[in-house]
Amino acid sequence: MEKIAVFPGSFDPFTVGHEEIVRRGLRLFDRIIIAVGVNPVKREFLTTEHRIQLIRKAFEDTDRVEVAPYSGLTVDFCRKVHSHILIRGLRTAADFEYERSVGQANRAMDNEIETAFILTSTVNTFVSSTIVRNIYMNGGDVTKFLPERLTTADLQRCEEIQRRGVRE
Repeated sequence: MEKIAVFPGSFDPFTVGHEEIVRRGLRLFDRIIIAVGVNPVKREFLTTEHRIQLIRKAFEDTDRVEVAPYSGLTVDFCRKVHSHILIRGLRTAADFEYERSVGQANRAMDNEIETAFILTSTVNTFVSSTIVRNIYMNGGDVTKFLPERLTTADLQRCEEIQRRGVRE
């Protein structure tokens, strides 16, 4: 039986730390579905469509990674894609406390769902979407914080498309 893991998050934007978790997860699982959360209440930096597009570009080299949008409960998405495993990345002890609570809540809702934690490497411990967004919004080059196949120019293109879409 194929082992399918789900890696849920907002990924706004997807960082080198996220990529590391997925690539290391591929050593453990046959396939990983990156579930891009859609939260209508939250103000987005990049649209869901742009986040999906960028993540797909980051994983053009493998057919073992899928990217899909989702809203609602993560356990419902897992059922829909026939996965019983969630992957979560841990950078700090604070991440562990939060992720442990979420994992326990998910398990309480569906006792078939297991959460697997993958520790980020020390070089990526400080990298977060929030930090990358802040650097980018203040004119910095974020290429070194993005997956190898992505650059600051990719974010700029998405932002420009979004701006044109709002005005048109």
